[in-house]
Amino acid sequence: MAQESTGDMRERLRKLGYRLTPQRVAVLSVIEKSQDHVAAEEIYTRVAGKCPRLNISTVYRTLELLKKVGLLYEIDLGEGCVGYHPEDKGHHHHLICRKCGAIIDVSESVMFPIEAILQQAFNFKPDLKHMAIFGLCENCQK
Repeated sequence: MAQESTGDMRERLRKLGYRLTPQRVAVLSVIEKSQDHVAAEEIYTRVAGKCPRLNISTVYRTLELLKKVGLLYEIDLGEGCVGYHPEDKGHHHHLICRKCGAIIDVSESVMFPIEAILQQAFNFKPDLKHMAIFGLCENCQK
């Protein structure tokens, strides 16, 4: 899968007719530089000093827009923590321990058998691009 840079994300938004406000560009920059899922509050904290006209509602509106146009995935990581992940960084899944909070990243290919079962048994095409499965990690099962 080709990697998009923030410039490509900007260009895609521009082509779709969206304005590239300084606030949107700042949010895009944080998302692109993040190595992991990033929460809206974290984005706001990183950007607020550089972009004084930015408020948390602008961050949320920008995240909603990015989800709507397919540039971003939202994932519930449990206990009210919602993370955002750029679409261009690939599809993967998470096993999240309910006891210790450990997060184990899982390749998209692990879900292929589940996708096939749902397709065959229910004639249902699931969207398994980015999801979290909760349970207990190896250490917490002991």
